[in-house]
Amino acid sequence: MTVANLQVTTLGEMVNIMKANQTEVDFTTREFRNAMGKFATGVVVISSCHDGQPHAMTANAFMSGSLEPALVLVSVDNKAASHEKISLGERFGISILNENQKQISNHFAGKRDENFNPEFEYIDGFPVIQNASVQVVTKLQFAYPCGDHTLFVGLVTNLKQQEDTRPLVFHCGQYGQLAG
Repeated sequence: MTVANLQVTTLGEMVNIMKANQTEVDFTTREFRNAMGKFATGVVVISSCHDGQPHAMTANAFMSGSLEPALVLVSVDNKAASHEKISLGERFGISILNENQKQISNHFAGKRDENFNPEFEYIDGFPVIQNASVQVVTKLQFAYPCGDHTLFVGLVTNLKQQEDTRPLVFHCGQYGQLAG
């Protein structure tokens, strides 16, 4: 694929460009985060594998990017422990959690219960969350700097889905459920 006039920049250069172009705003980072939290989302666990060990983190910044080819996109904080593992790997997994998997979401969001060990299952040798509504394995295609996050784009190579599950929903910093 050839893209004309594509400027390649490092993460540091990209952040400097964005800061230079930013105008004064009348809100704080916390206010912006709270405002964006008003957008209800599902909850996913992003998994990676490093030195044969599964690693995972909870996220809600996930979307399908394309149907043909099947692409998904996740946004990961540059300071997150999983960021480097995803960057260095050739693949990453996405598990879309169901409404009964709140404990799994909390675990991979850093709110661990010492008596709880989430279970992975493996699709094509790659770890995903057992019994998730949807399990996707991807091949990492692109990583785009986006301020203090990176957008990782993965080509879907494997897909498994459960029927008749309801999503785990996140809104305004809390879990919720779909009505009806």
